[in-house]
Amino acid sequence: MINEGLLTAAYIIASILFILSLGGLSHPETARRGNIYGMIGMFIAIFAIIFGEVTQYEVLIVVMVLGAIIGITVAARVQMTGMPQLVAMLHSFVGVAAVLVGFANYIGPEAASHFTGTEKIIHEVEIYLGVLIGAVTFTGSVIAFGKLQGVVGSRPLLLPARHFLNLGIGLACIWLGVEFINAESVSAGLIPLGIMTVLALVFGVHMVMAIGGADMPVVVSMLNSYSGWAAAAIGFMLGNDLLIITGALVGSSGAILSYIMCRAMNRHFLSVIAGGFGTTGGSISAGDDEGKEVVSTTVEETAQLFQDAKSVIIVPGYGMAVAQAQHPVSEVTNKLRDKGITVRFGIHPVAGRLPGHMNVLLAEAKVPYDIVLEMDEINEDFPETDVVLVIGANDTVNPAAQDDPNSPITGMPVLEVWKAETVIVMKRSMASGYAGVGNPLFFKENTRMLFGDAKASVDAILGNIK
Repeated sequence: MINEGLLTAAYIIASILFILSLGGLSHPETARRGNIYGMIGMFIAIFAIIFGEVTQYEVLIVVMVLGAIIGITVAARVQMTGMPQLVAMLHSFVGVAAVLVGFANYIGPEAASHFTGTEKIIHEVEIYLGVLIGAVTFTGSVIAFGKLQGVVGSRPLLLPARHFLNLGIGLACIWLGVEFINAESVSAGLIPLGIMTVLALVFGVHMVMAIGGADMPVVVSMLNSYSGWAAAAIGFMLGNDLLIITGALVGSSGAILSYIMCRAMNRHFLSVIAGGFGTTGGSISAGDDEGKEVVSTTVEETAQLFQDAKSVIIVPGYGMAVAQAQHPVSEVTNKLRDKGITVRFGIHPVAGRLPGHMNVLLAEAKVPYDIVLEMDEINEDFPETDVVLVIGANDTVNPAAQDDPNSPITGMPVLEVWKAETVIVMKRSMASGYAGVGNPLFFKENTRMLFGDAKASVDAILGNIK
């Protein structure tokens, strides 16, 4: 066992490292360093907890070994395309942990006698809020996992009077909280606590089911925030300062990220929670494009367009992640740059299924950070661009967001790729994107469709560049 002074010092050092980690993760060039800070901080935190606050090691060792085996196995097997699902599932673990710790803290043998008076009320409020946030996070994350995995449809579930349903659940949870705090015994308090848990689990399901596919990046960051607040609640319940600090860091950063995602989509956070847009995937809607035909192209023509161009912008989307085409895309980029052609990447903030999904893939393929630009940085350059290559992106390059006032994605900022001289859209089929919205870009005069697997197509283009 380490003494109190060393334990406090370890907590302070770990907290500083977590803050430095978040700072490092804010930019691709420092992200690796940020990850290292986070890993060292977590190692110090775990070491301090084990040797500073634990007295029985038998069960702890078994659980840690099992957790390490499961974690290493999952991390080794999950592809980058599965990272959003993995993140959502990890959020659910934090949620269920908060629920279990809350109940254990309430019914434990020391719970009844450890606190009295005002301290008892404060402690019970901590338990109640921890269980509430944890339950919502748990079921919400499970449904998010199902939507991202394709097990649950991306269409929002818009029940009649759904807002009144949510309001009713909220008011019921407040009333049950009062009953819980005023309960005269642990057995009496378990009744409102248990009912609230069920209601919170139902609310978590309904909340995420009502959010459409196009808003899923916001959902992931929102659940990240919820998991942080759940961890902070656990810290208050256990009287652990490090858990409180860590949970607050995760919760606040997740909330800020949710705000950034909403701003990038021109959405209000409350409108996302109330029910986002998005339908199940399908064929492109007819509308004004009924009767129009797309113009197909070949890898040979695409390669020639690249070689004749002076400026090329590549816009990746989830299709690139699915095909794992980032490495051949990087090779094509290097080959074109060696010829003196300006090549840059345009990244929409919500491209993919996870905030920063495309940036991570391109960094994995060693694409230089300085040519990877955000939407706001590159949008005004499309009119002076010779060729734009869209790889598996759909909703983030949809001109209907600007041109069609009746479109579900009206007002959403998009990459204005259609303003370039030539647009090559790489897709497997004419199916709509995750939001289920048709894309008029495919029918524009300067658009050419290159159908097929993205990785195979990019490999073929690479082979045709002289």
